Amino acid sequence: MAESQHHPVTRRAFLAVTVAGSALIAVHPYSAFAGSGQAHLRLLETTDLHVHVFPYDYYADTAVETVGLARTASIINHIRAEAANSLLLDNGDFLQGNPLGDYLAYERGMKDGDLHPVIAAMNTVGYDAATIGNHEFNYGLDFLMKSAAGAQFPIVLANIATRSGAGARNDTTLFRPYTILDRTVTDGAGNSHPIRVGVIGFTPPQVMNWDRKNLEGKVTARDIVTTAEAFVPEMKEAGCDIIIALSHSGIGAAQASDGMENASVPVAAVDGIDAVMTGHSHLVFPSPTFDGFAGVDVAGGTIHGKPAVMGGFWGSHLGVIDLLLERDGNLWRVLSTTSEARPISQRNEDRTVTALVDSDAAVLAATEQAHAETLAYIRRPVGKTTAPLHSYFALVADDPSVQIVSIAQTWYIAQMMSGTEHEGLPILSAAAPFKAGGRGGPDYYTDVPAGAVAIKNVADLYLYPNTVRAVKVKGAELKDWLERSAGIFNQVTAGRADQTLLNPDFPSYNFDVIDGVNYQIDLSQPSKFDPTGKILNPEAQRIVNLAHNGAPVEPAQSFIIATNNYRAGGGGAFPGALGDTIVFEGPDTNRDVIVRYIVEQGTINPSANANWSFAPLPGTSVLFETGPKARDYADGIAGLTLEDAGDTAEGFARFRILL
Repeated sequence: MAESQHHPVTRRAFLAVTVAGSALIAVHPYSAFAGSGQAHLRLLETTDLHVHVFPYDYYADTAVETVGLARTASIINHIRAEAANSLLLDNGDFLQGNPLGDYLAYERGMKDGDLHPVIAAMNTVGYDAATIGNHEFNYGLDFLMKSAAGAQFPIVLANIATRSGAGARNDTTLFRPYTILDRTVTDGAGNSHPIRVGVIGFTPPQVMNWDRKNLEGKVTARDIVTTAEAFVPEMKEAGCDIIIALSHSGIGAAQASDGMENASVPVAAVDGIDAVMTGHSHLVFPSPTFDGFAGVDVAGGTIHGKPAVMGGFWGSHLGVIDLLLERDGNLWRVLSTTSEARPISQRNEDRTVTALVDSDAAVLAATEQAHAETLAYIRRPVGKTTAPLHSYFALVADDPSVQIVSIAQTWYIAQMMSGTEHEGLPILSAAAPFKAGGRGGPDYYTDVPAGAVAIKNVADLYLYPNTVRAVKVKGAELKDWLERSAGIFNQVTAGRADQTLLNPDFPSYNFDVIDGVNYQIDLSQPSKFDPTGKILNPEAQRIVNLAHNGAPVEPAQSFIIATNNYRAGGGGAFPGALGDTIVFEGPDTNRDVIVRYIVEQGTINPSANANWSFAPLPGTSVLFETGPKARDYADGIAGLTLEDAGDTAEGFARFRILL
């Protein structure tokens, strides 16, 4: 399991370097003050790249300043120059996430010996190791393994196995569970010393639900924390001086529970782990986002006293952990640490964005051909729309961008149910807005003008390569499905003005709108479910006037709901969609179904039918934030009384909704 070649990671250290012609950044004091027998080791992390190499938004078909490994690579080069010793690691989710990834998977394909462009870019940057995120499985194991074969760095993953043993250490893992990097570090006196750095990787075990089609019967998943507890002692026995956990898992609860998705806090508590790279949740650590989390010290950049970092997403930040090590006989021990996340861009006071670095030319060159092919791929027209497809108001009203997804899913599942035992049951369709601002920023919305619709527009409507599923539910489950979705809204007090509408901890992709029924949401009532799907208020009744074809929905009434593999398999923990109600598993992606529908129709008219709305609360208003371009469409939103309430400091447009 060890990397047997013995090579140095030393690089020239400078007291200061210039970043893209901007202000000087001083070398870290560890490099300046490490004495004889002491060494400064800098650990660099990228995470959740999602195939973003070029600083380009393929959905908008425009260059951007805020993303791209090519830009992150420039930060990496400068930060390496600040340190005498460094290691570069990737924390997963690099193969899937934008049309370049889809083009490679669905159009060009990967043959044996092919070099995936994101792997080519990573090879160019010079990674020391990487792990596998949950989205690496989206295109199937064959595609994953062919892509990973081109990596000039070890890829580790401890908790996914092709054959399960009596315990984790007896598993036959899909990738090596860990690697040991034999390196040489230079101490403060200029002397060289050997060091053995162990790197172990983990991914959420929920992949078995999220990608059941690709993984069921082929691999198994273990709990992250128990897997770490099994392998770390073995790594110590193998002579590791320092152990780094690549935890493609978010920062969540401090108490470990079996199969938890966001397990980085209990992972940090595992004895023997010296540093934790986190990811998956597309956030930044250290940052105020995690103030108050048990076991987390934001000011110190630590989790359970161990240095930790989360480098944003799409190359937006580079995670940096600095370790001051001291030689103790033939061993190393950590004296002190710091953590930070360095951005590739900054948002200015006038809301413009400035890149802090230029793109690295060698990294661009490594993916230039694939980038050009992807541009041609996304620009192919597939049909026309008579109305714009936008998501600016998708969280507060029936919406055209969600409506077209629902229509296409219903159209497809109606064909699939024909001739089956389920033929004749009412077919509903569940869809959620994927691009709805939030952490993605004020420009993170779907906005397709009326006219030609290209593949890039369909990818913009439906970000993920999910496959179509259908579930059979009762009316009671249907109502609770909607109650779960309605948890995105804060409870409001009748008669009060300007209350905050949305719960920021509730992701928009869990706000399912169900087409084919009519209903209202009473915001004066508490939410029945918390943001994770656990029952919070068992008697809560936010969903009112739920009807199908003009008649109230009965608790025992049967329905078919068209959805996707993520939701049907338990993603989001929705009543009626926990993996045990699936009646159809389609071979087609939801995107492909949307494209087929548009092609068949030629011209679509995706106007929303206002099948859901807020229940009236006279004298009550709420505030809702959306993209500034929403003002172009605000006059045409059925069922809403809107007032422009200015802008936020973050660049969002604020609207007042009169209930």
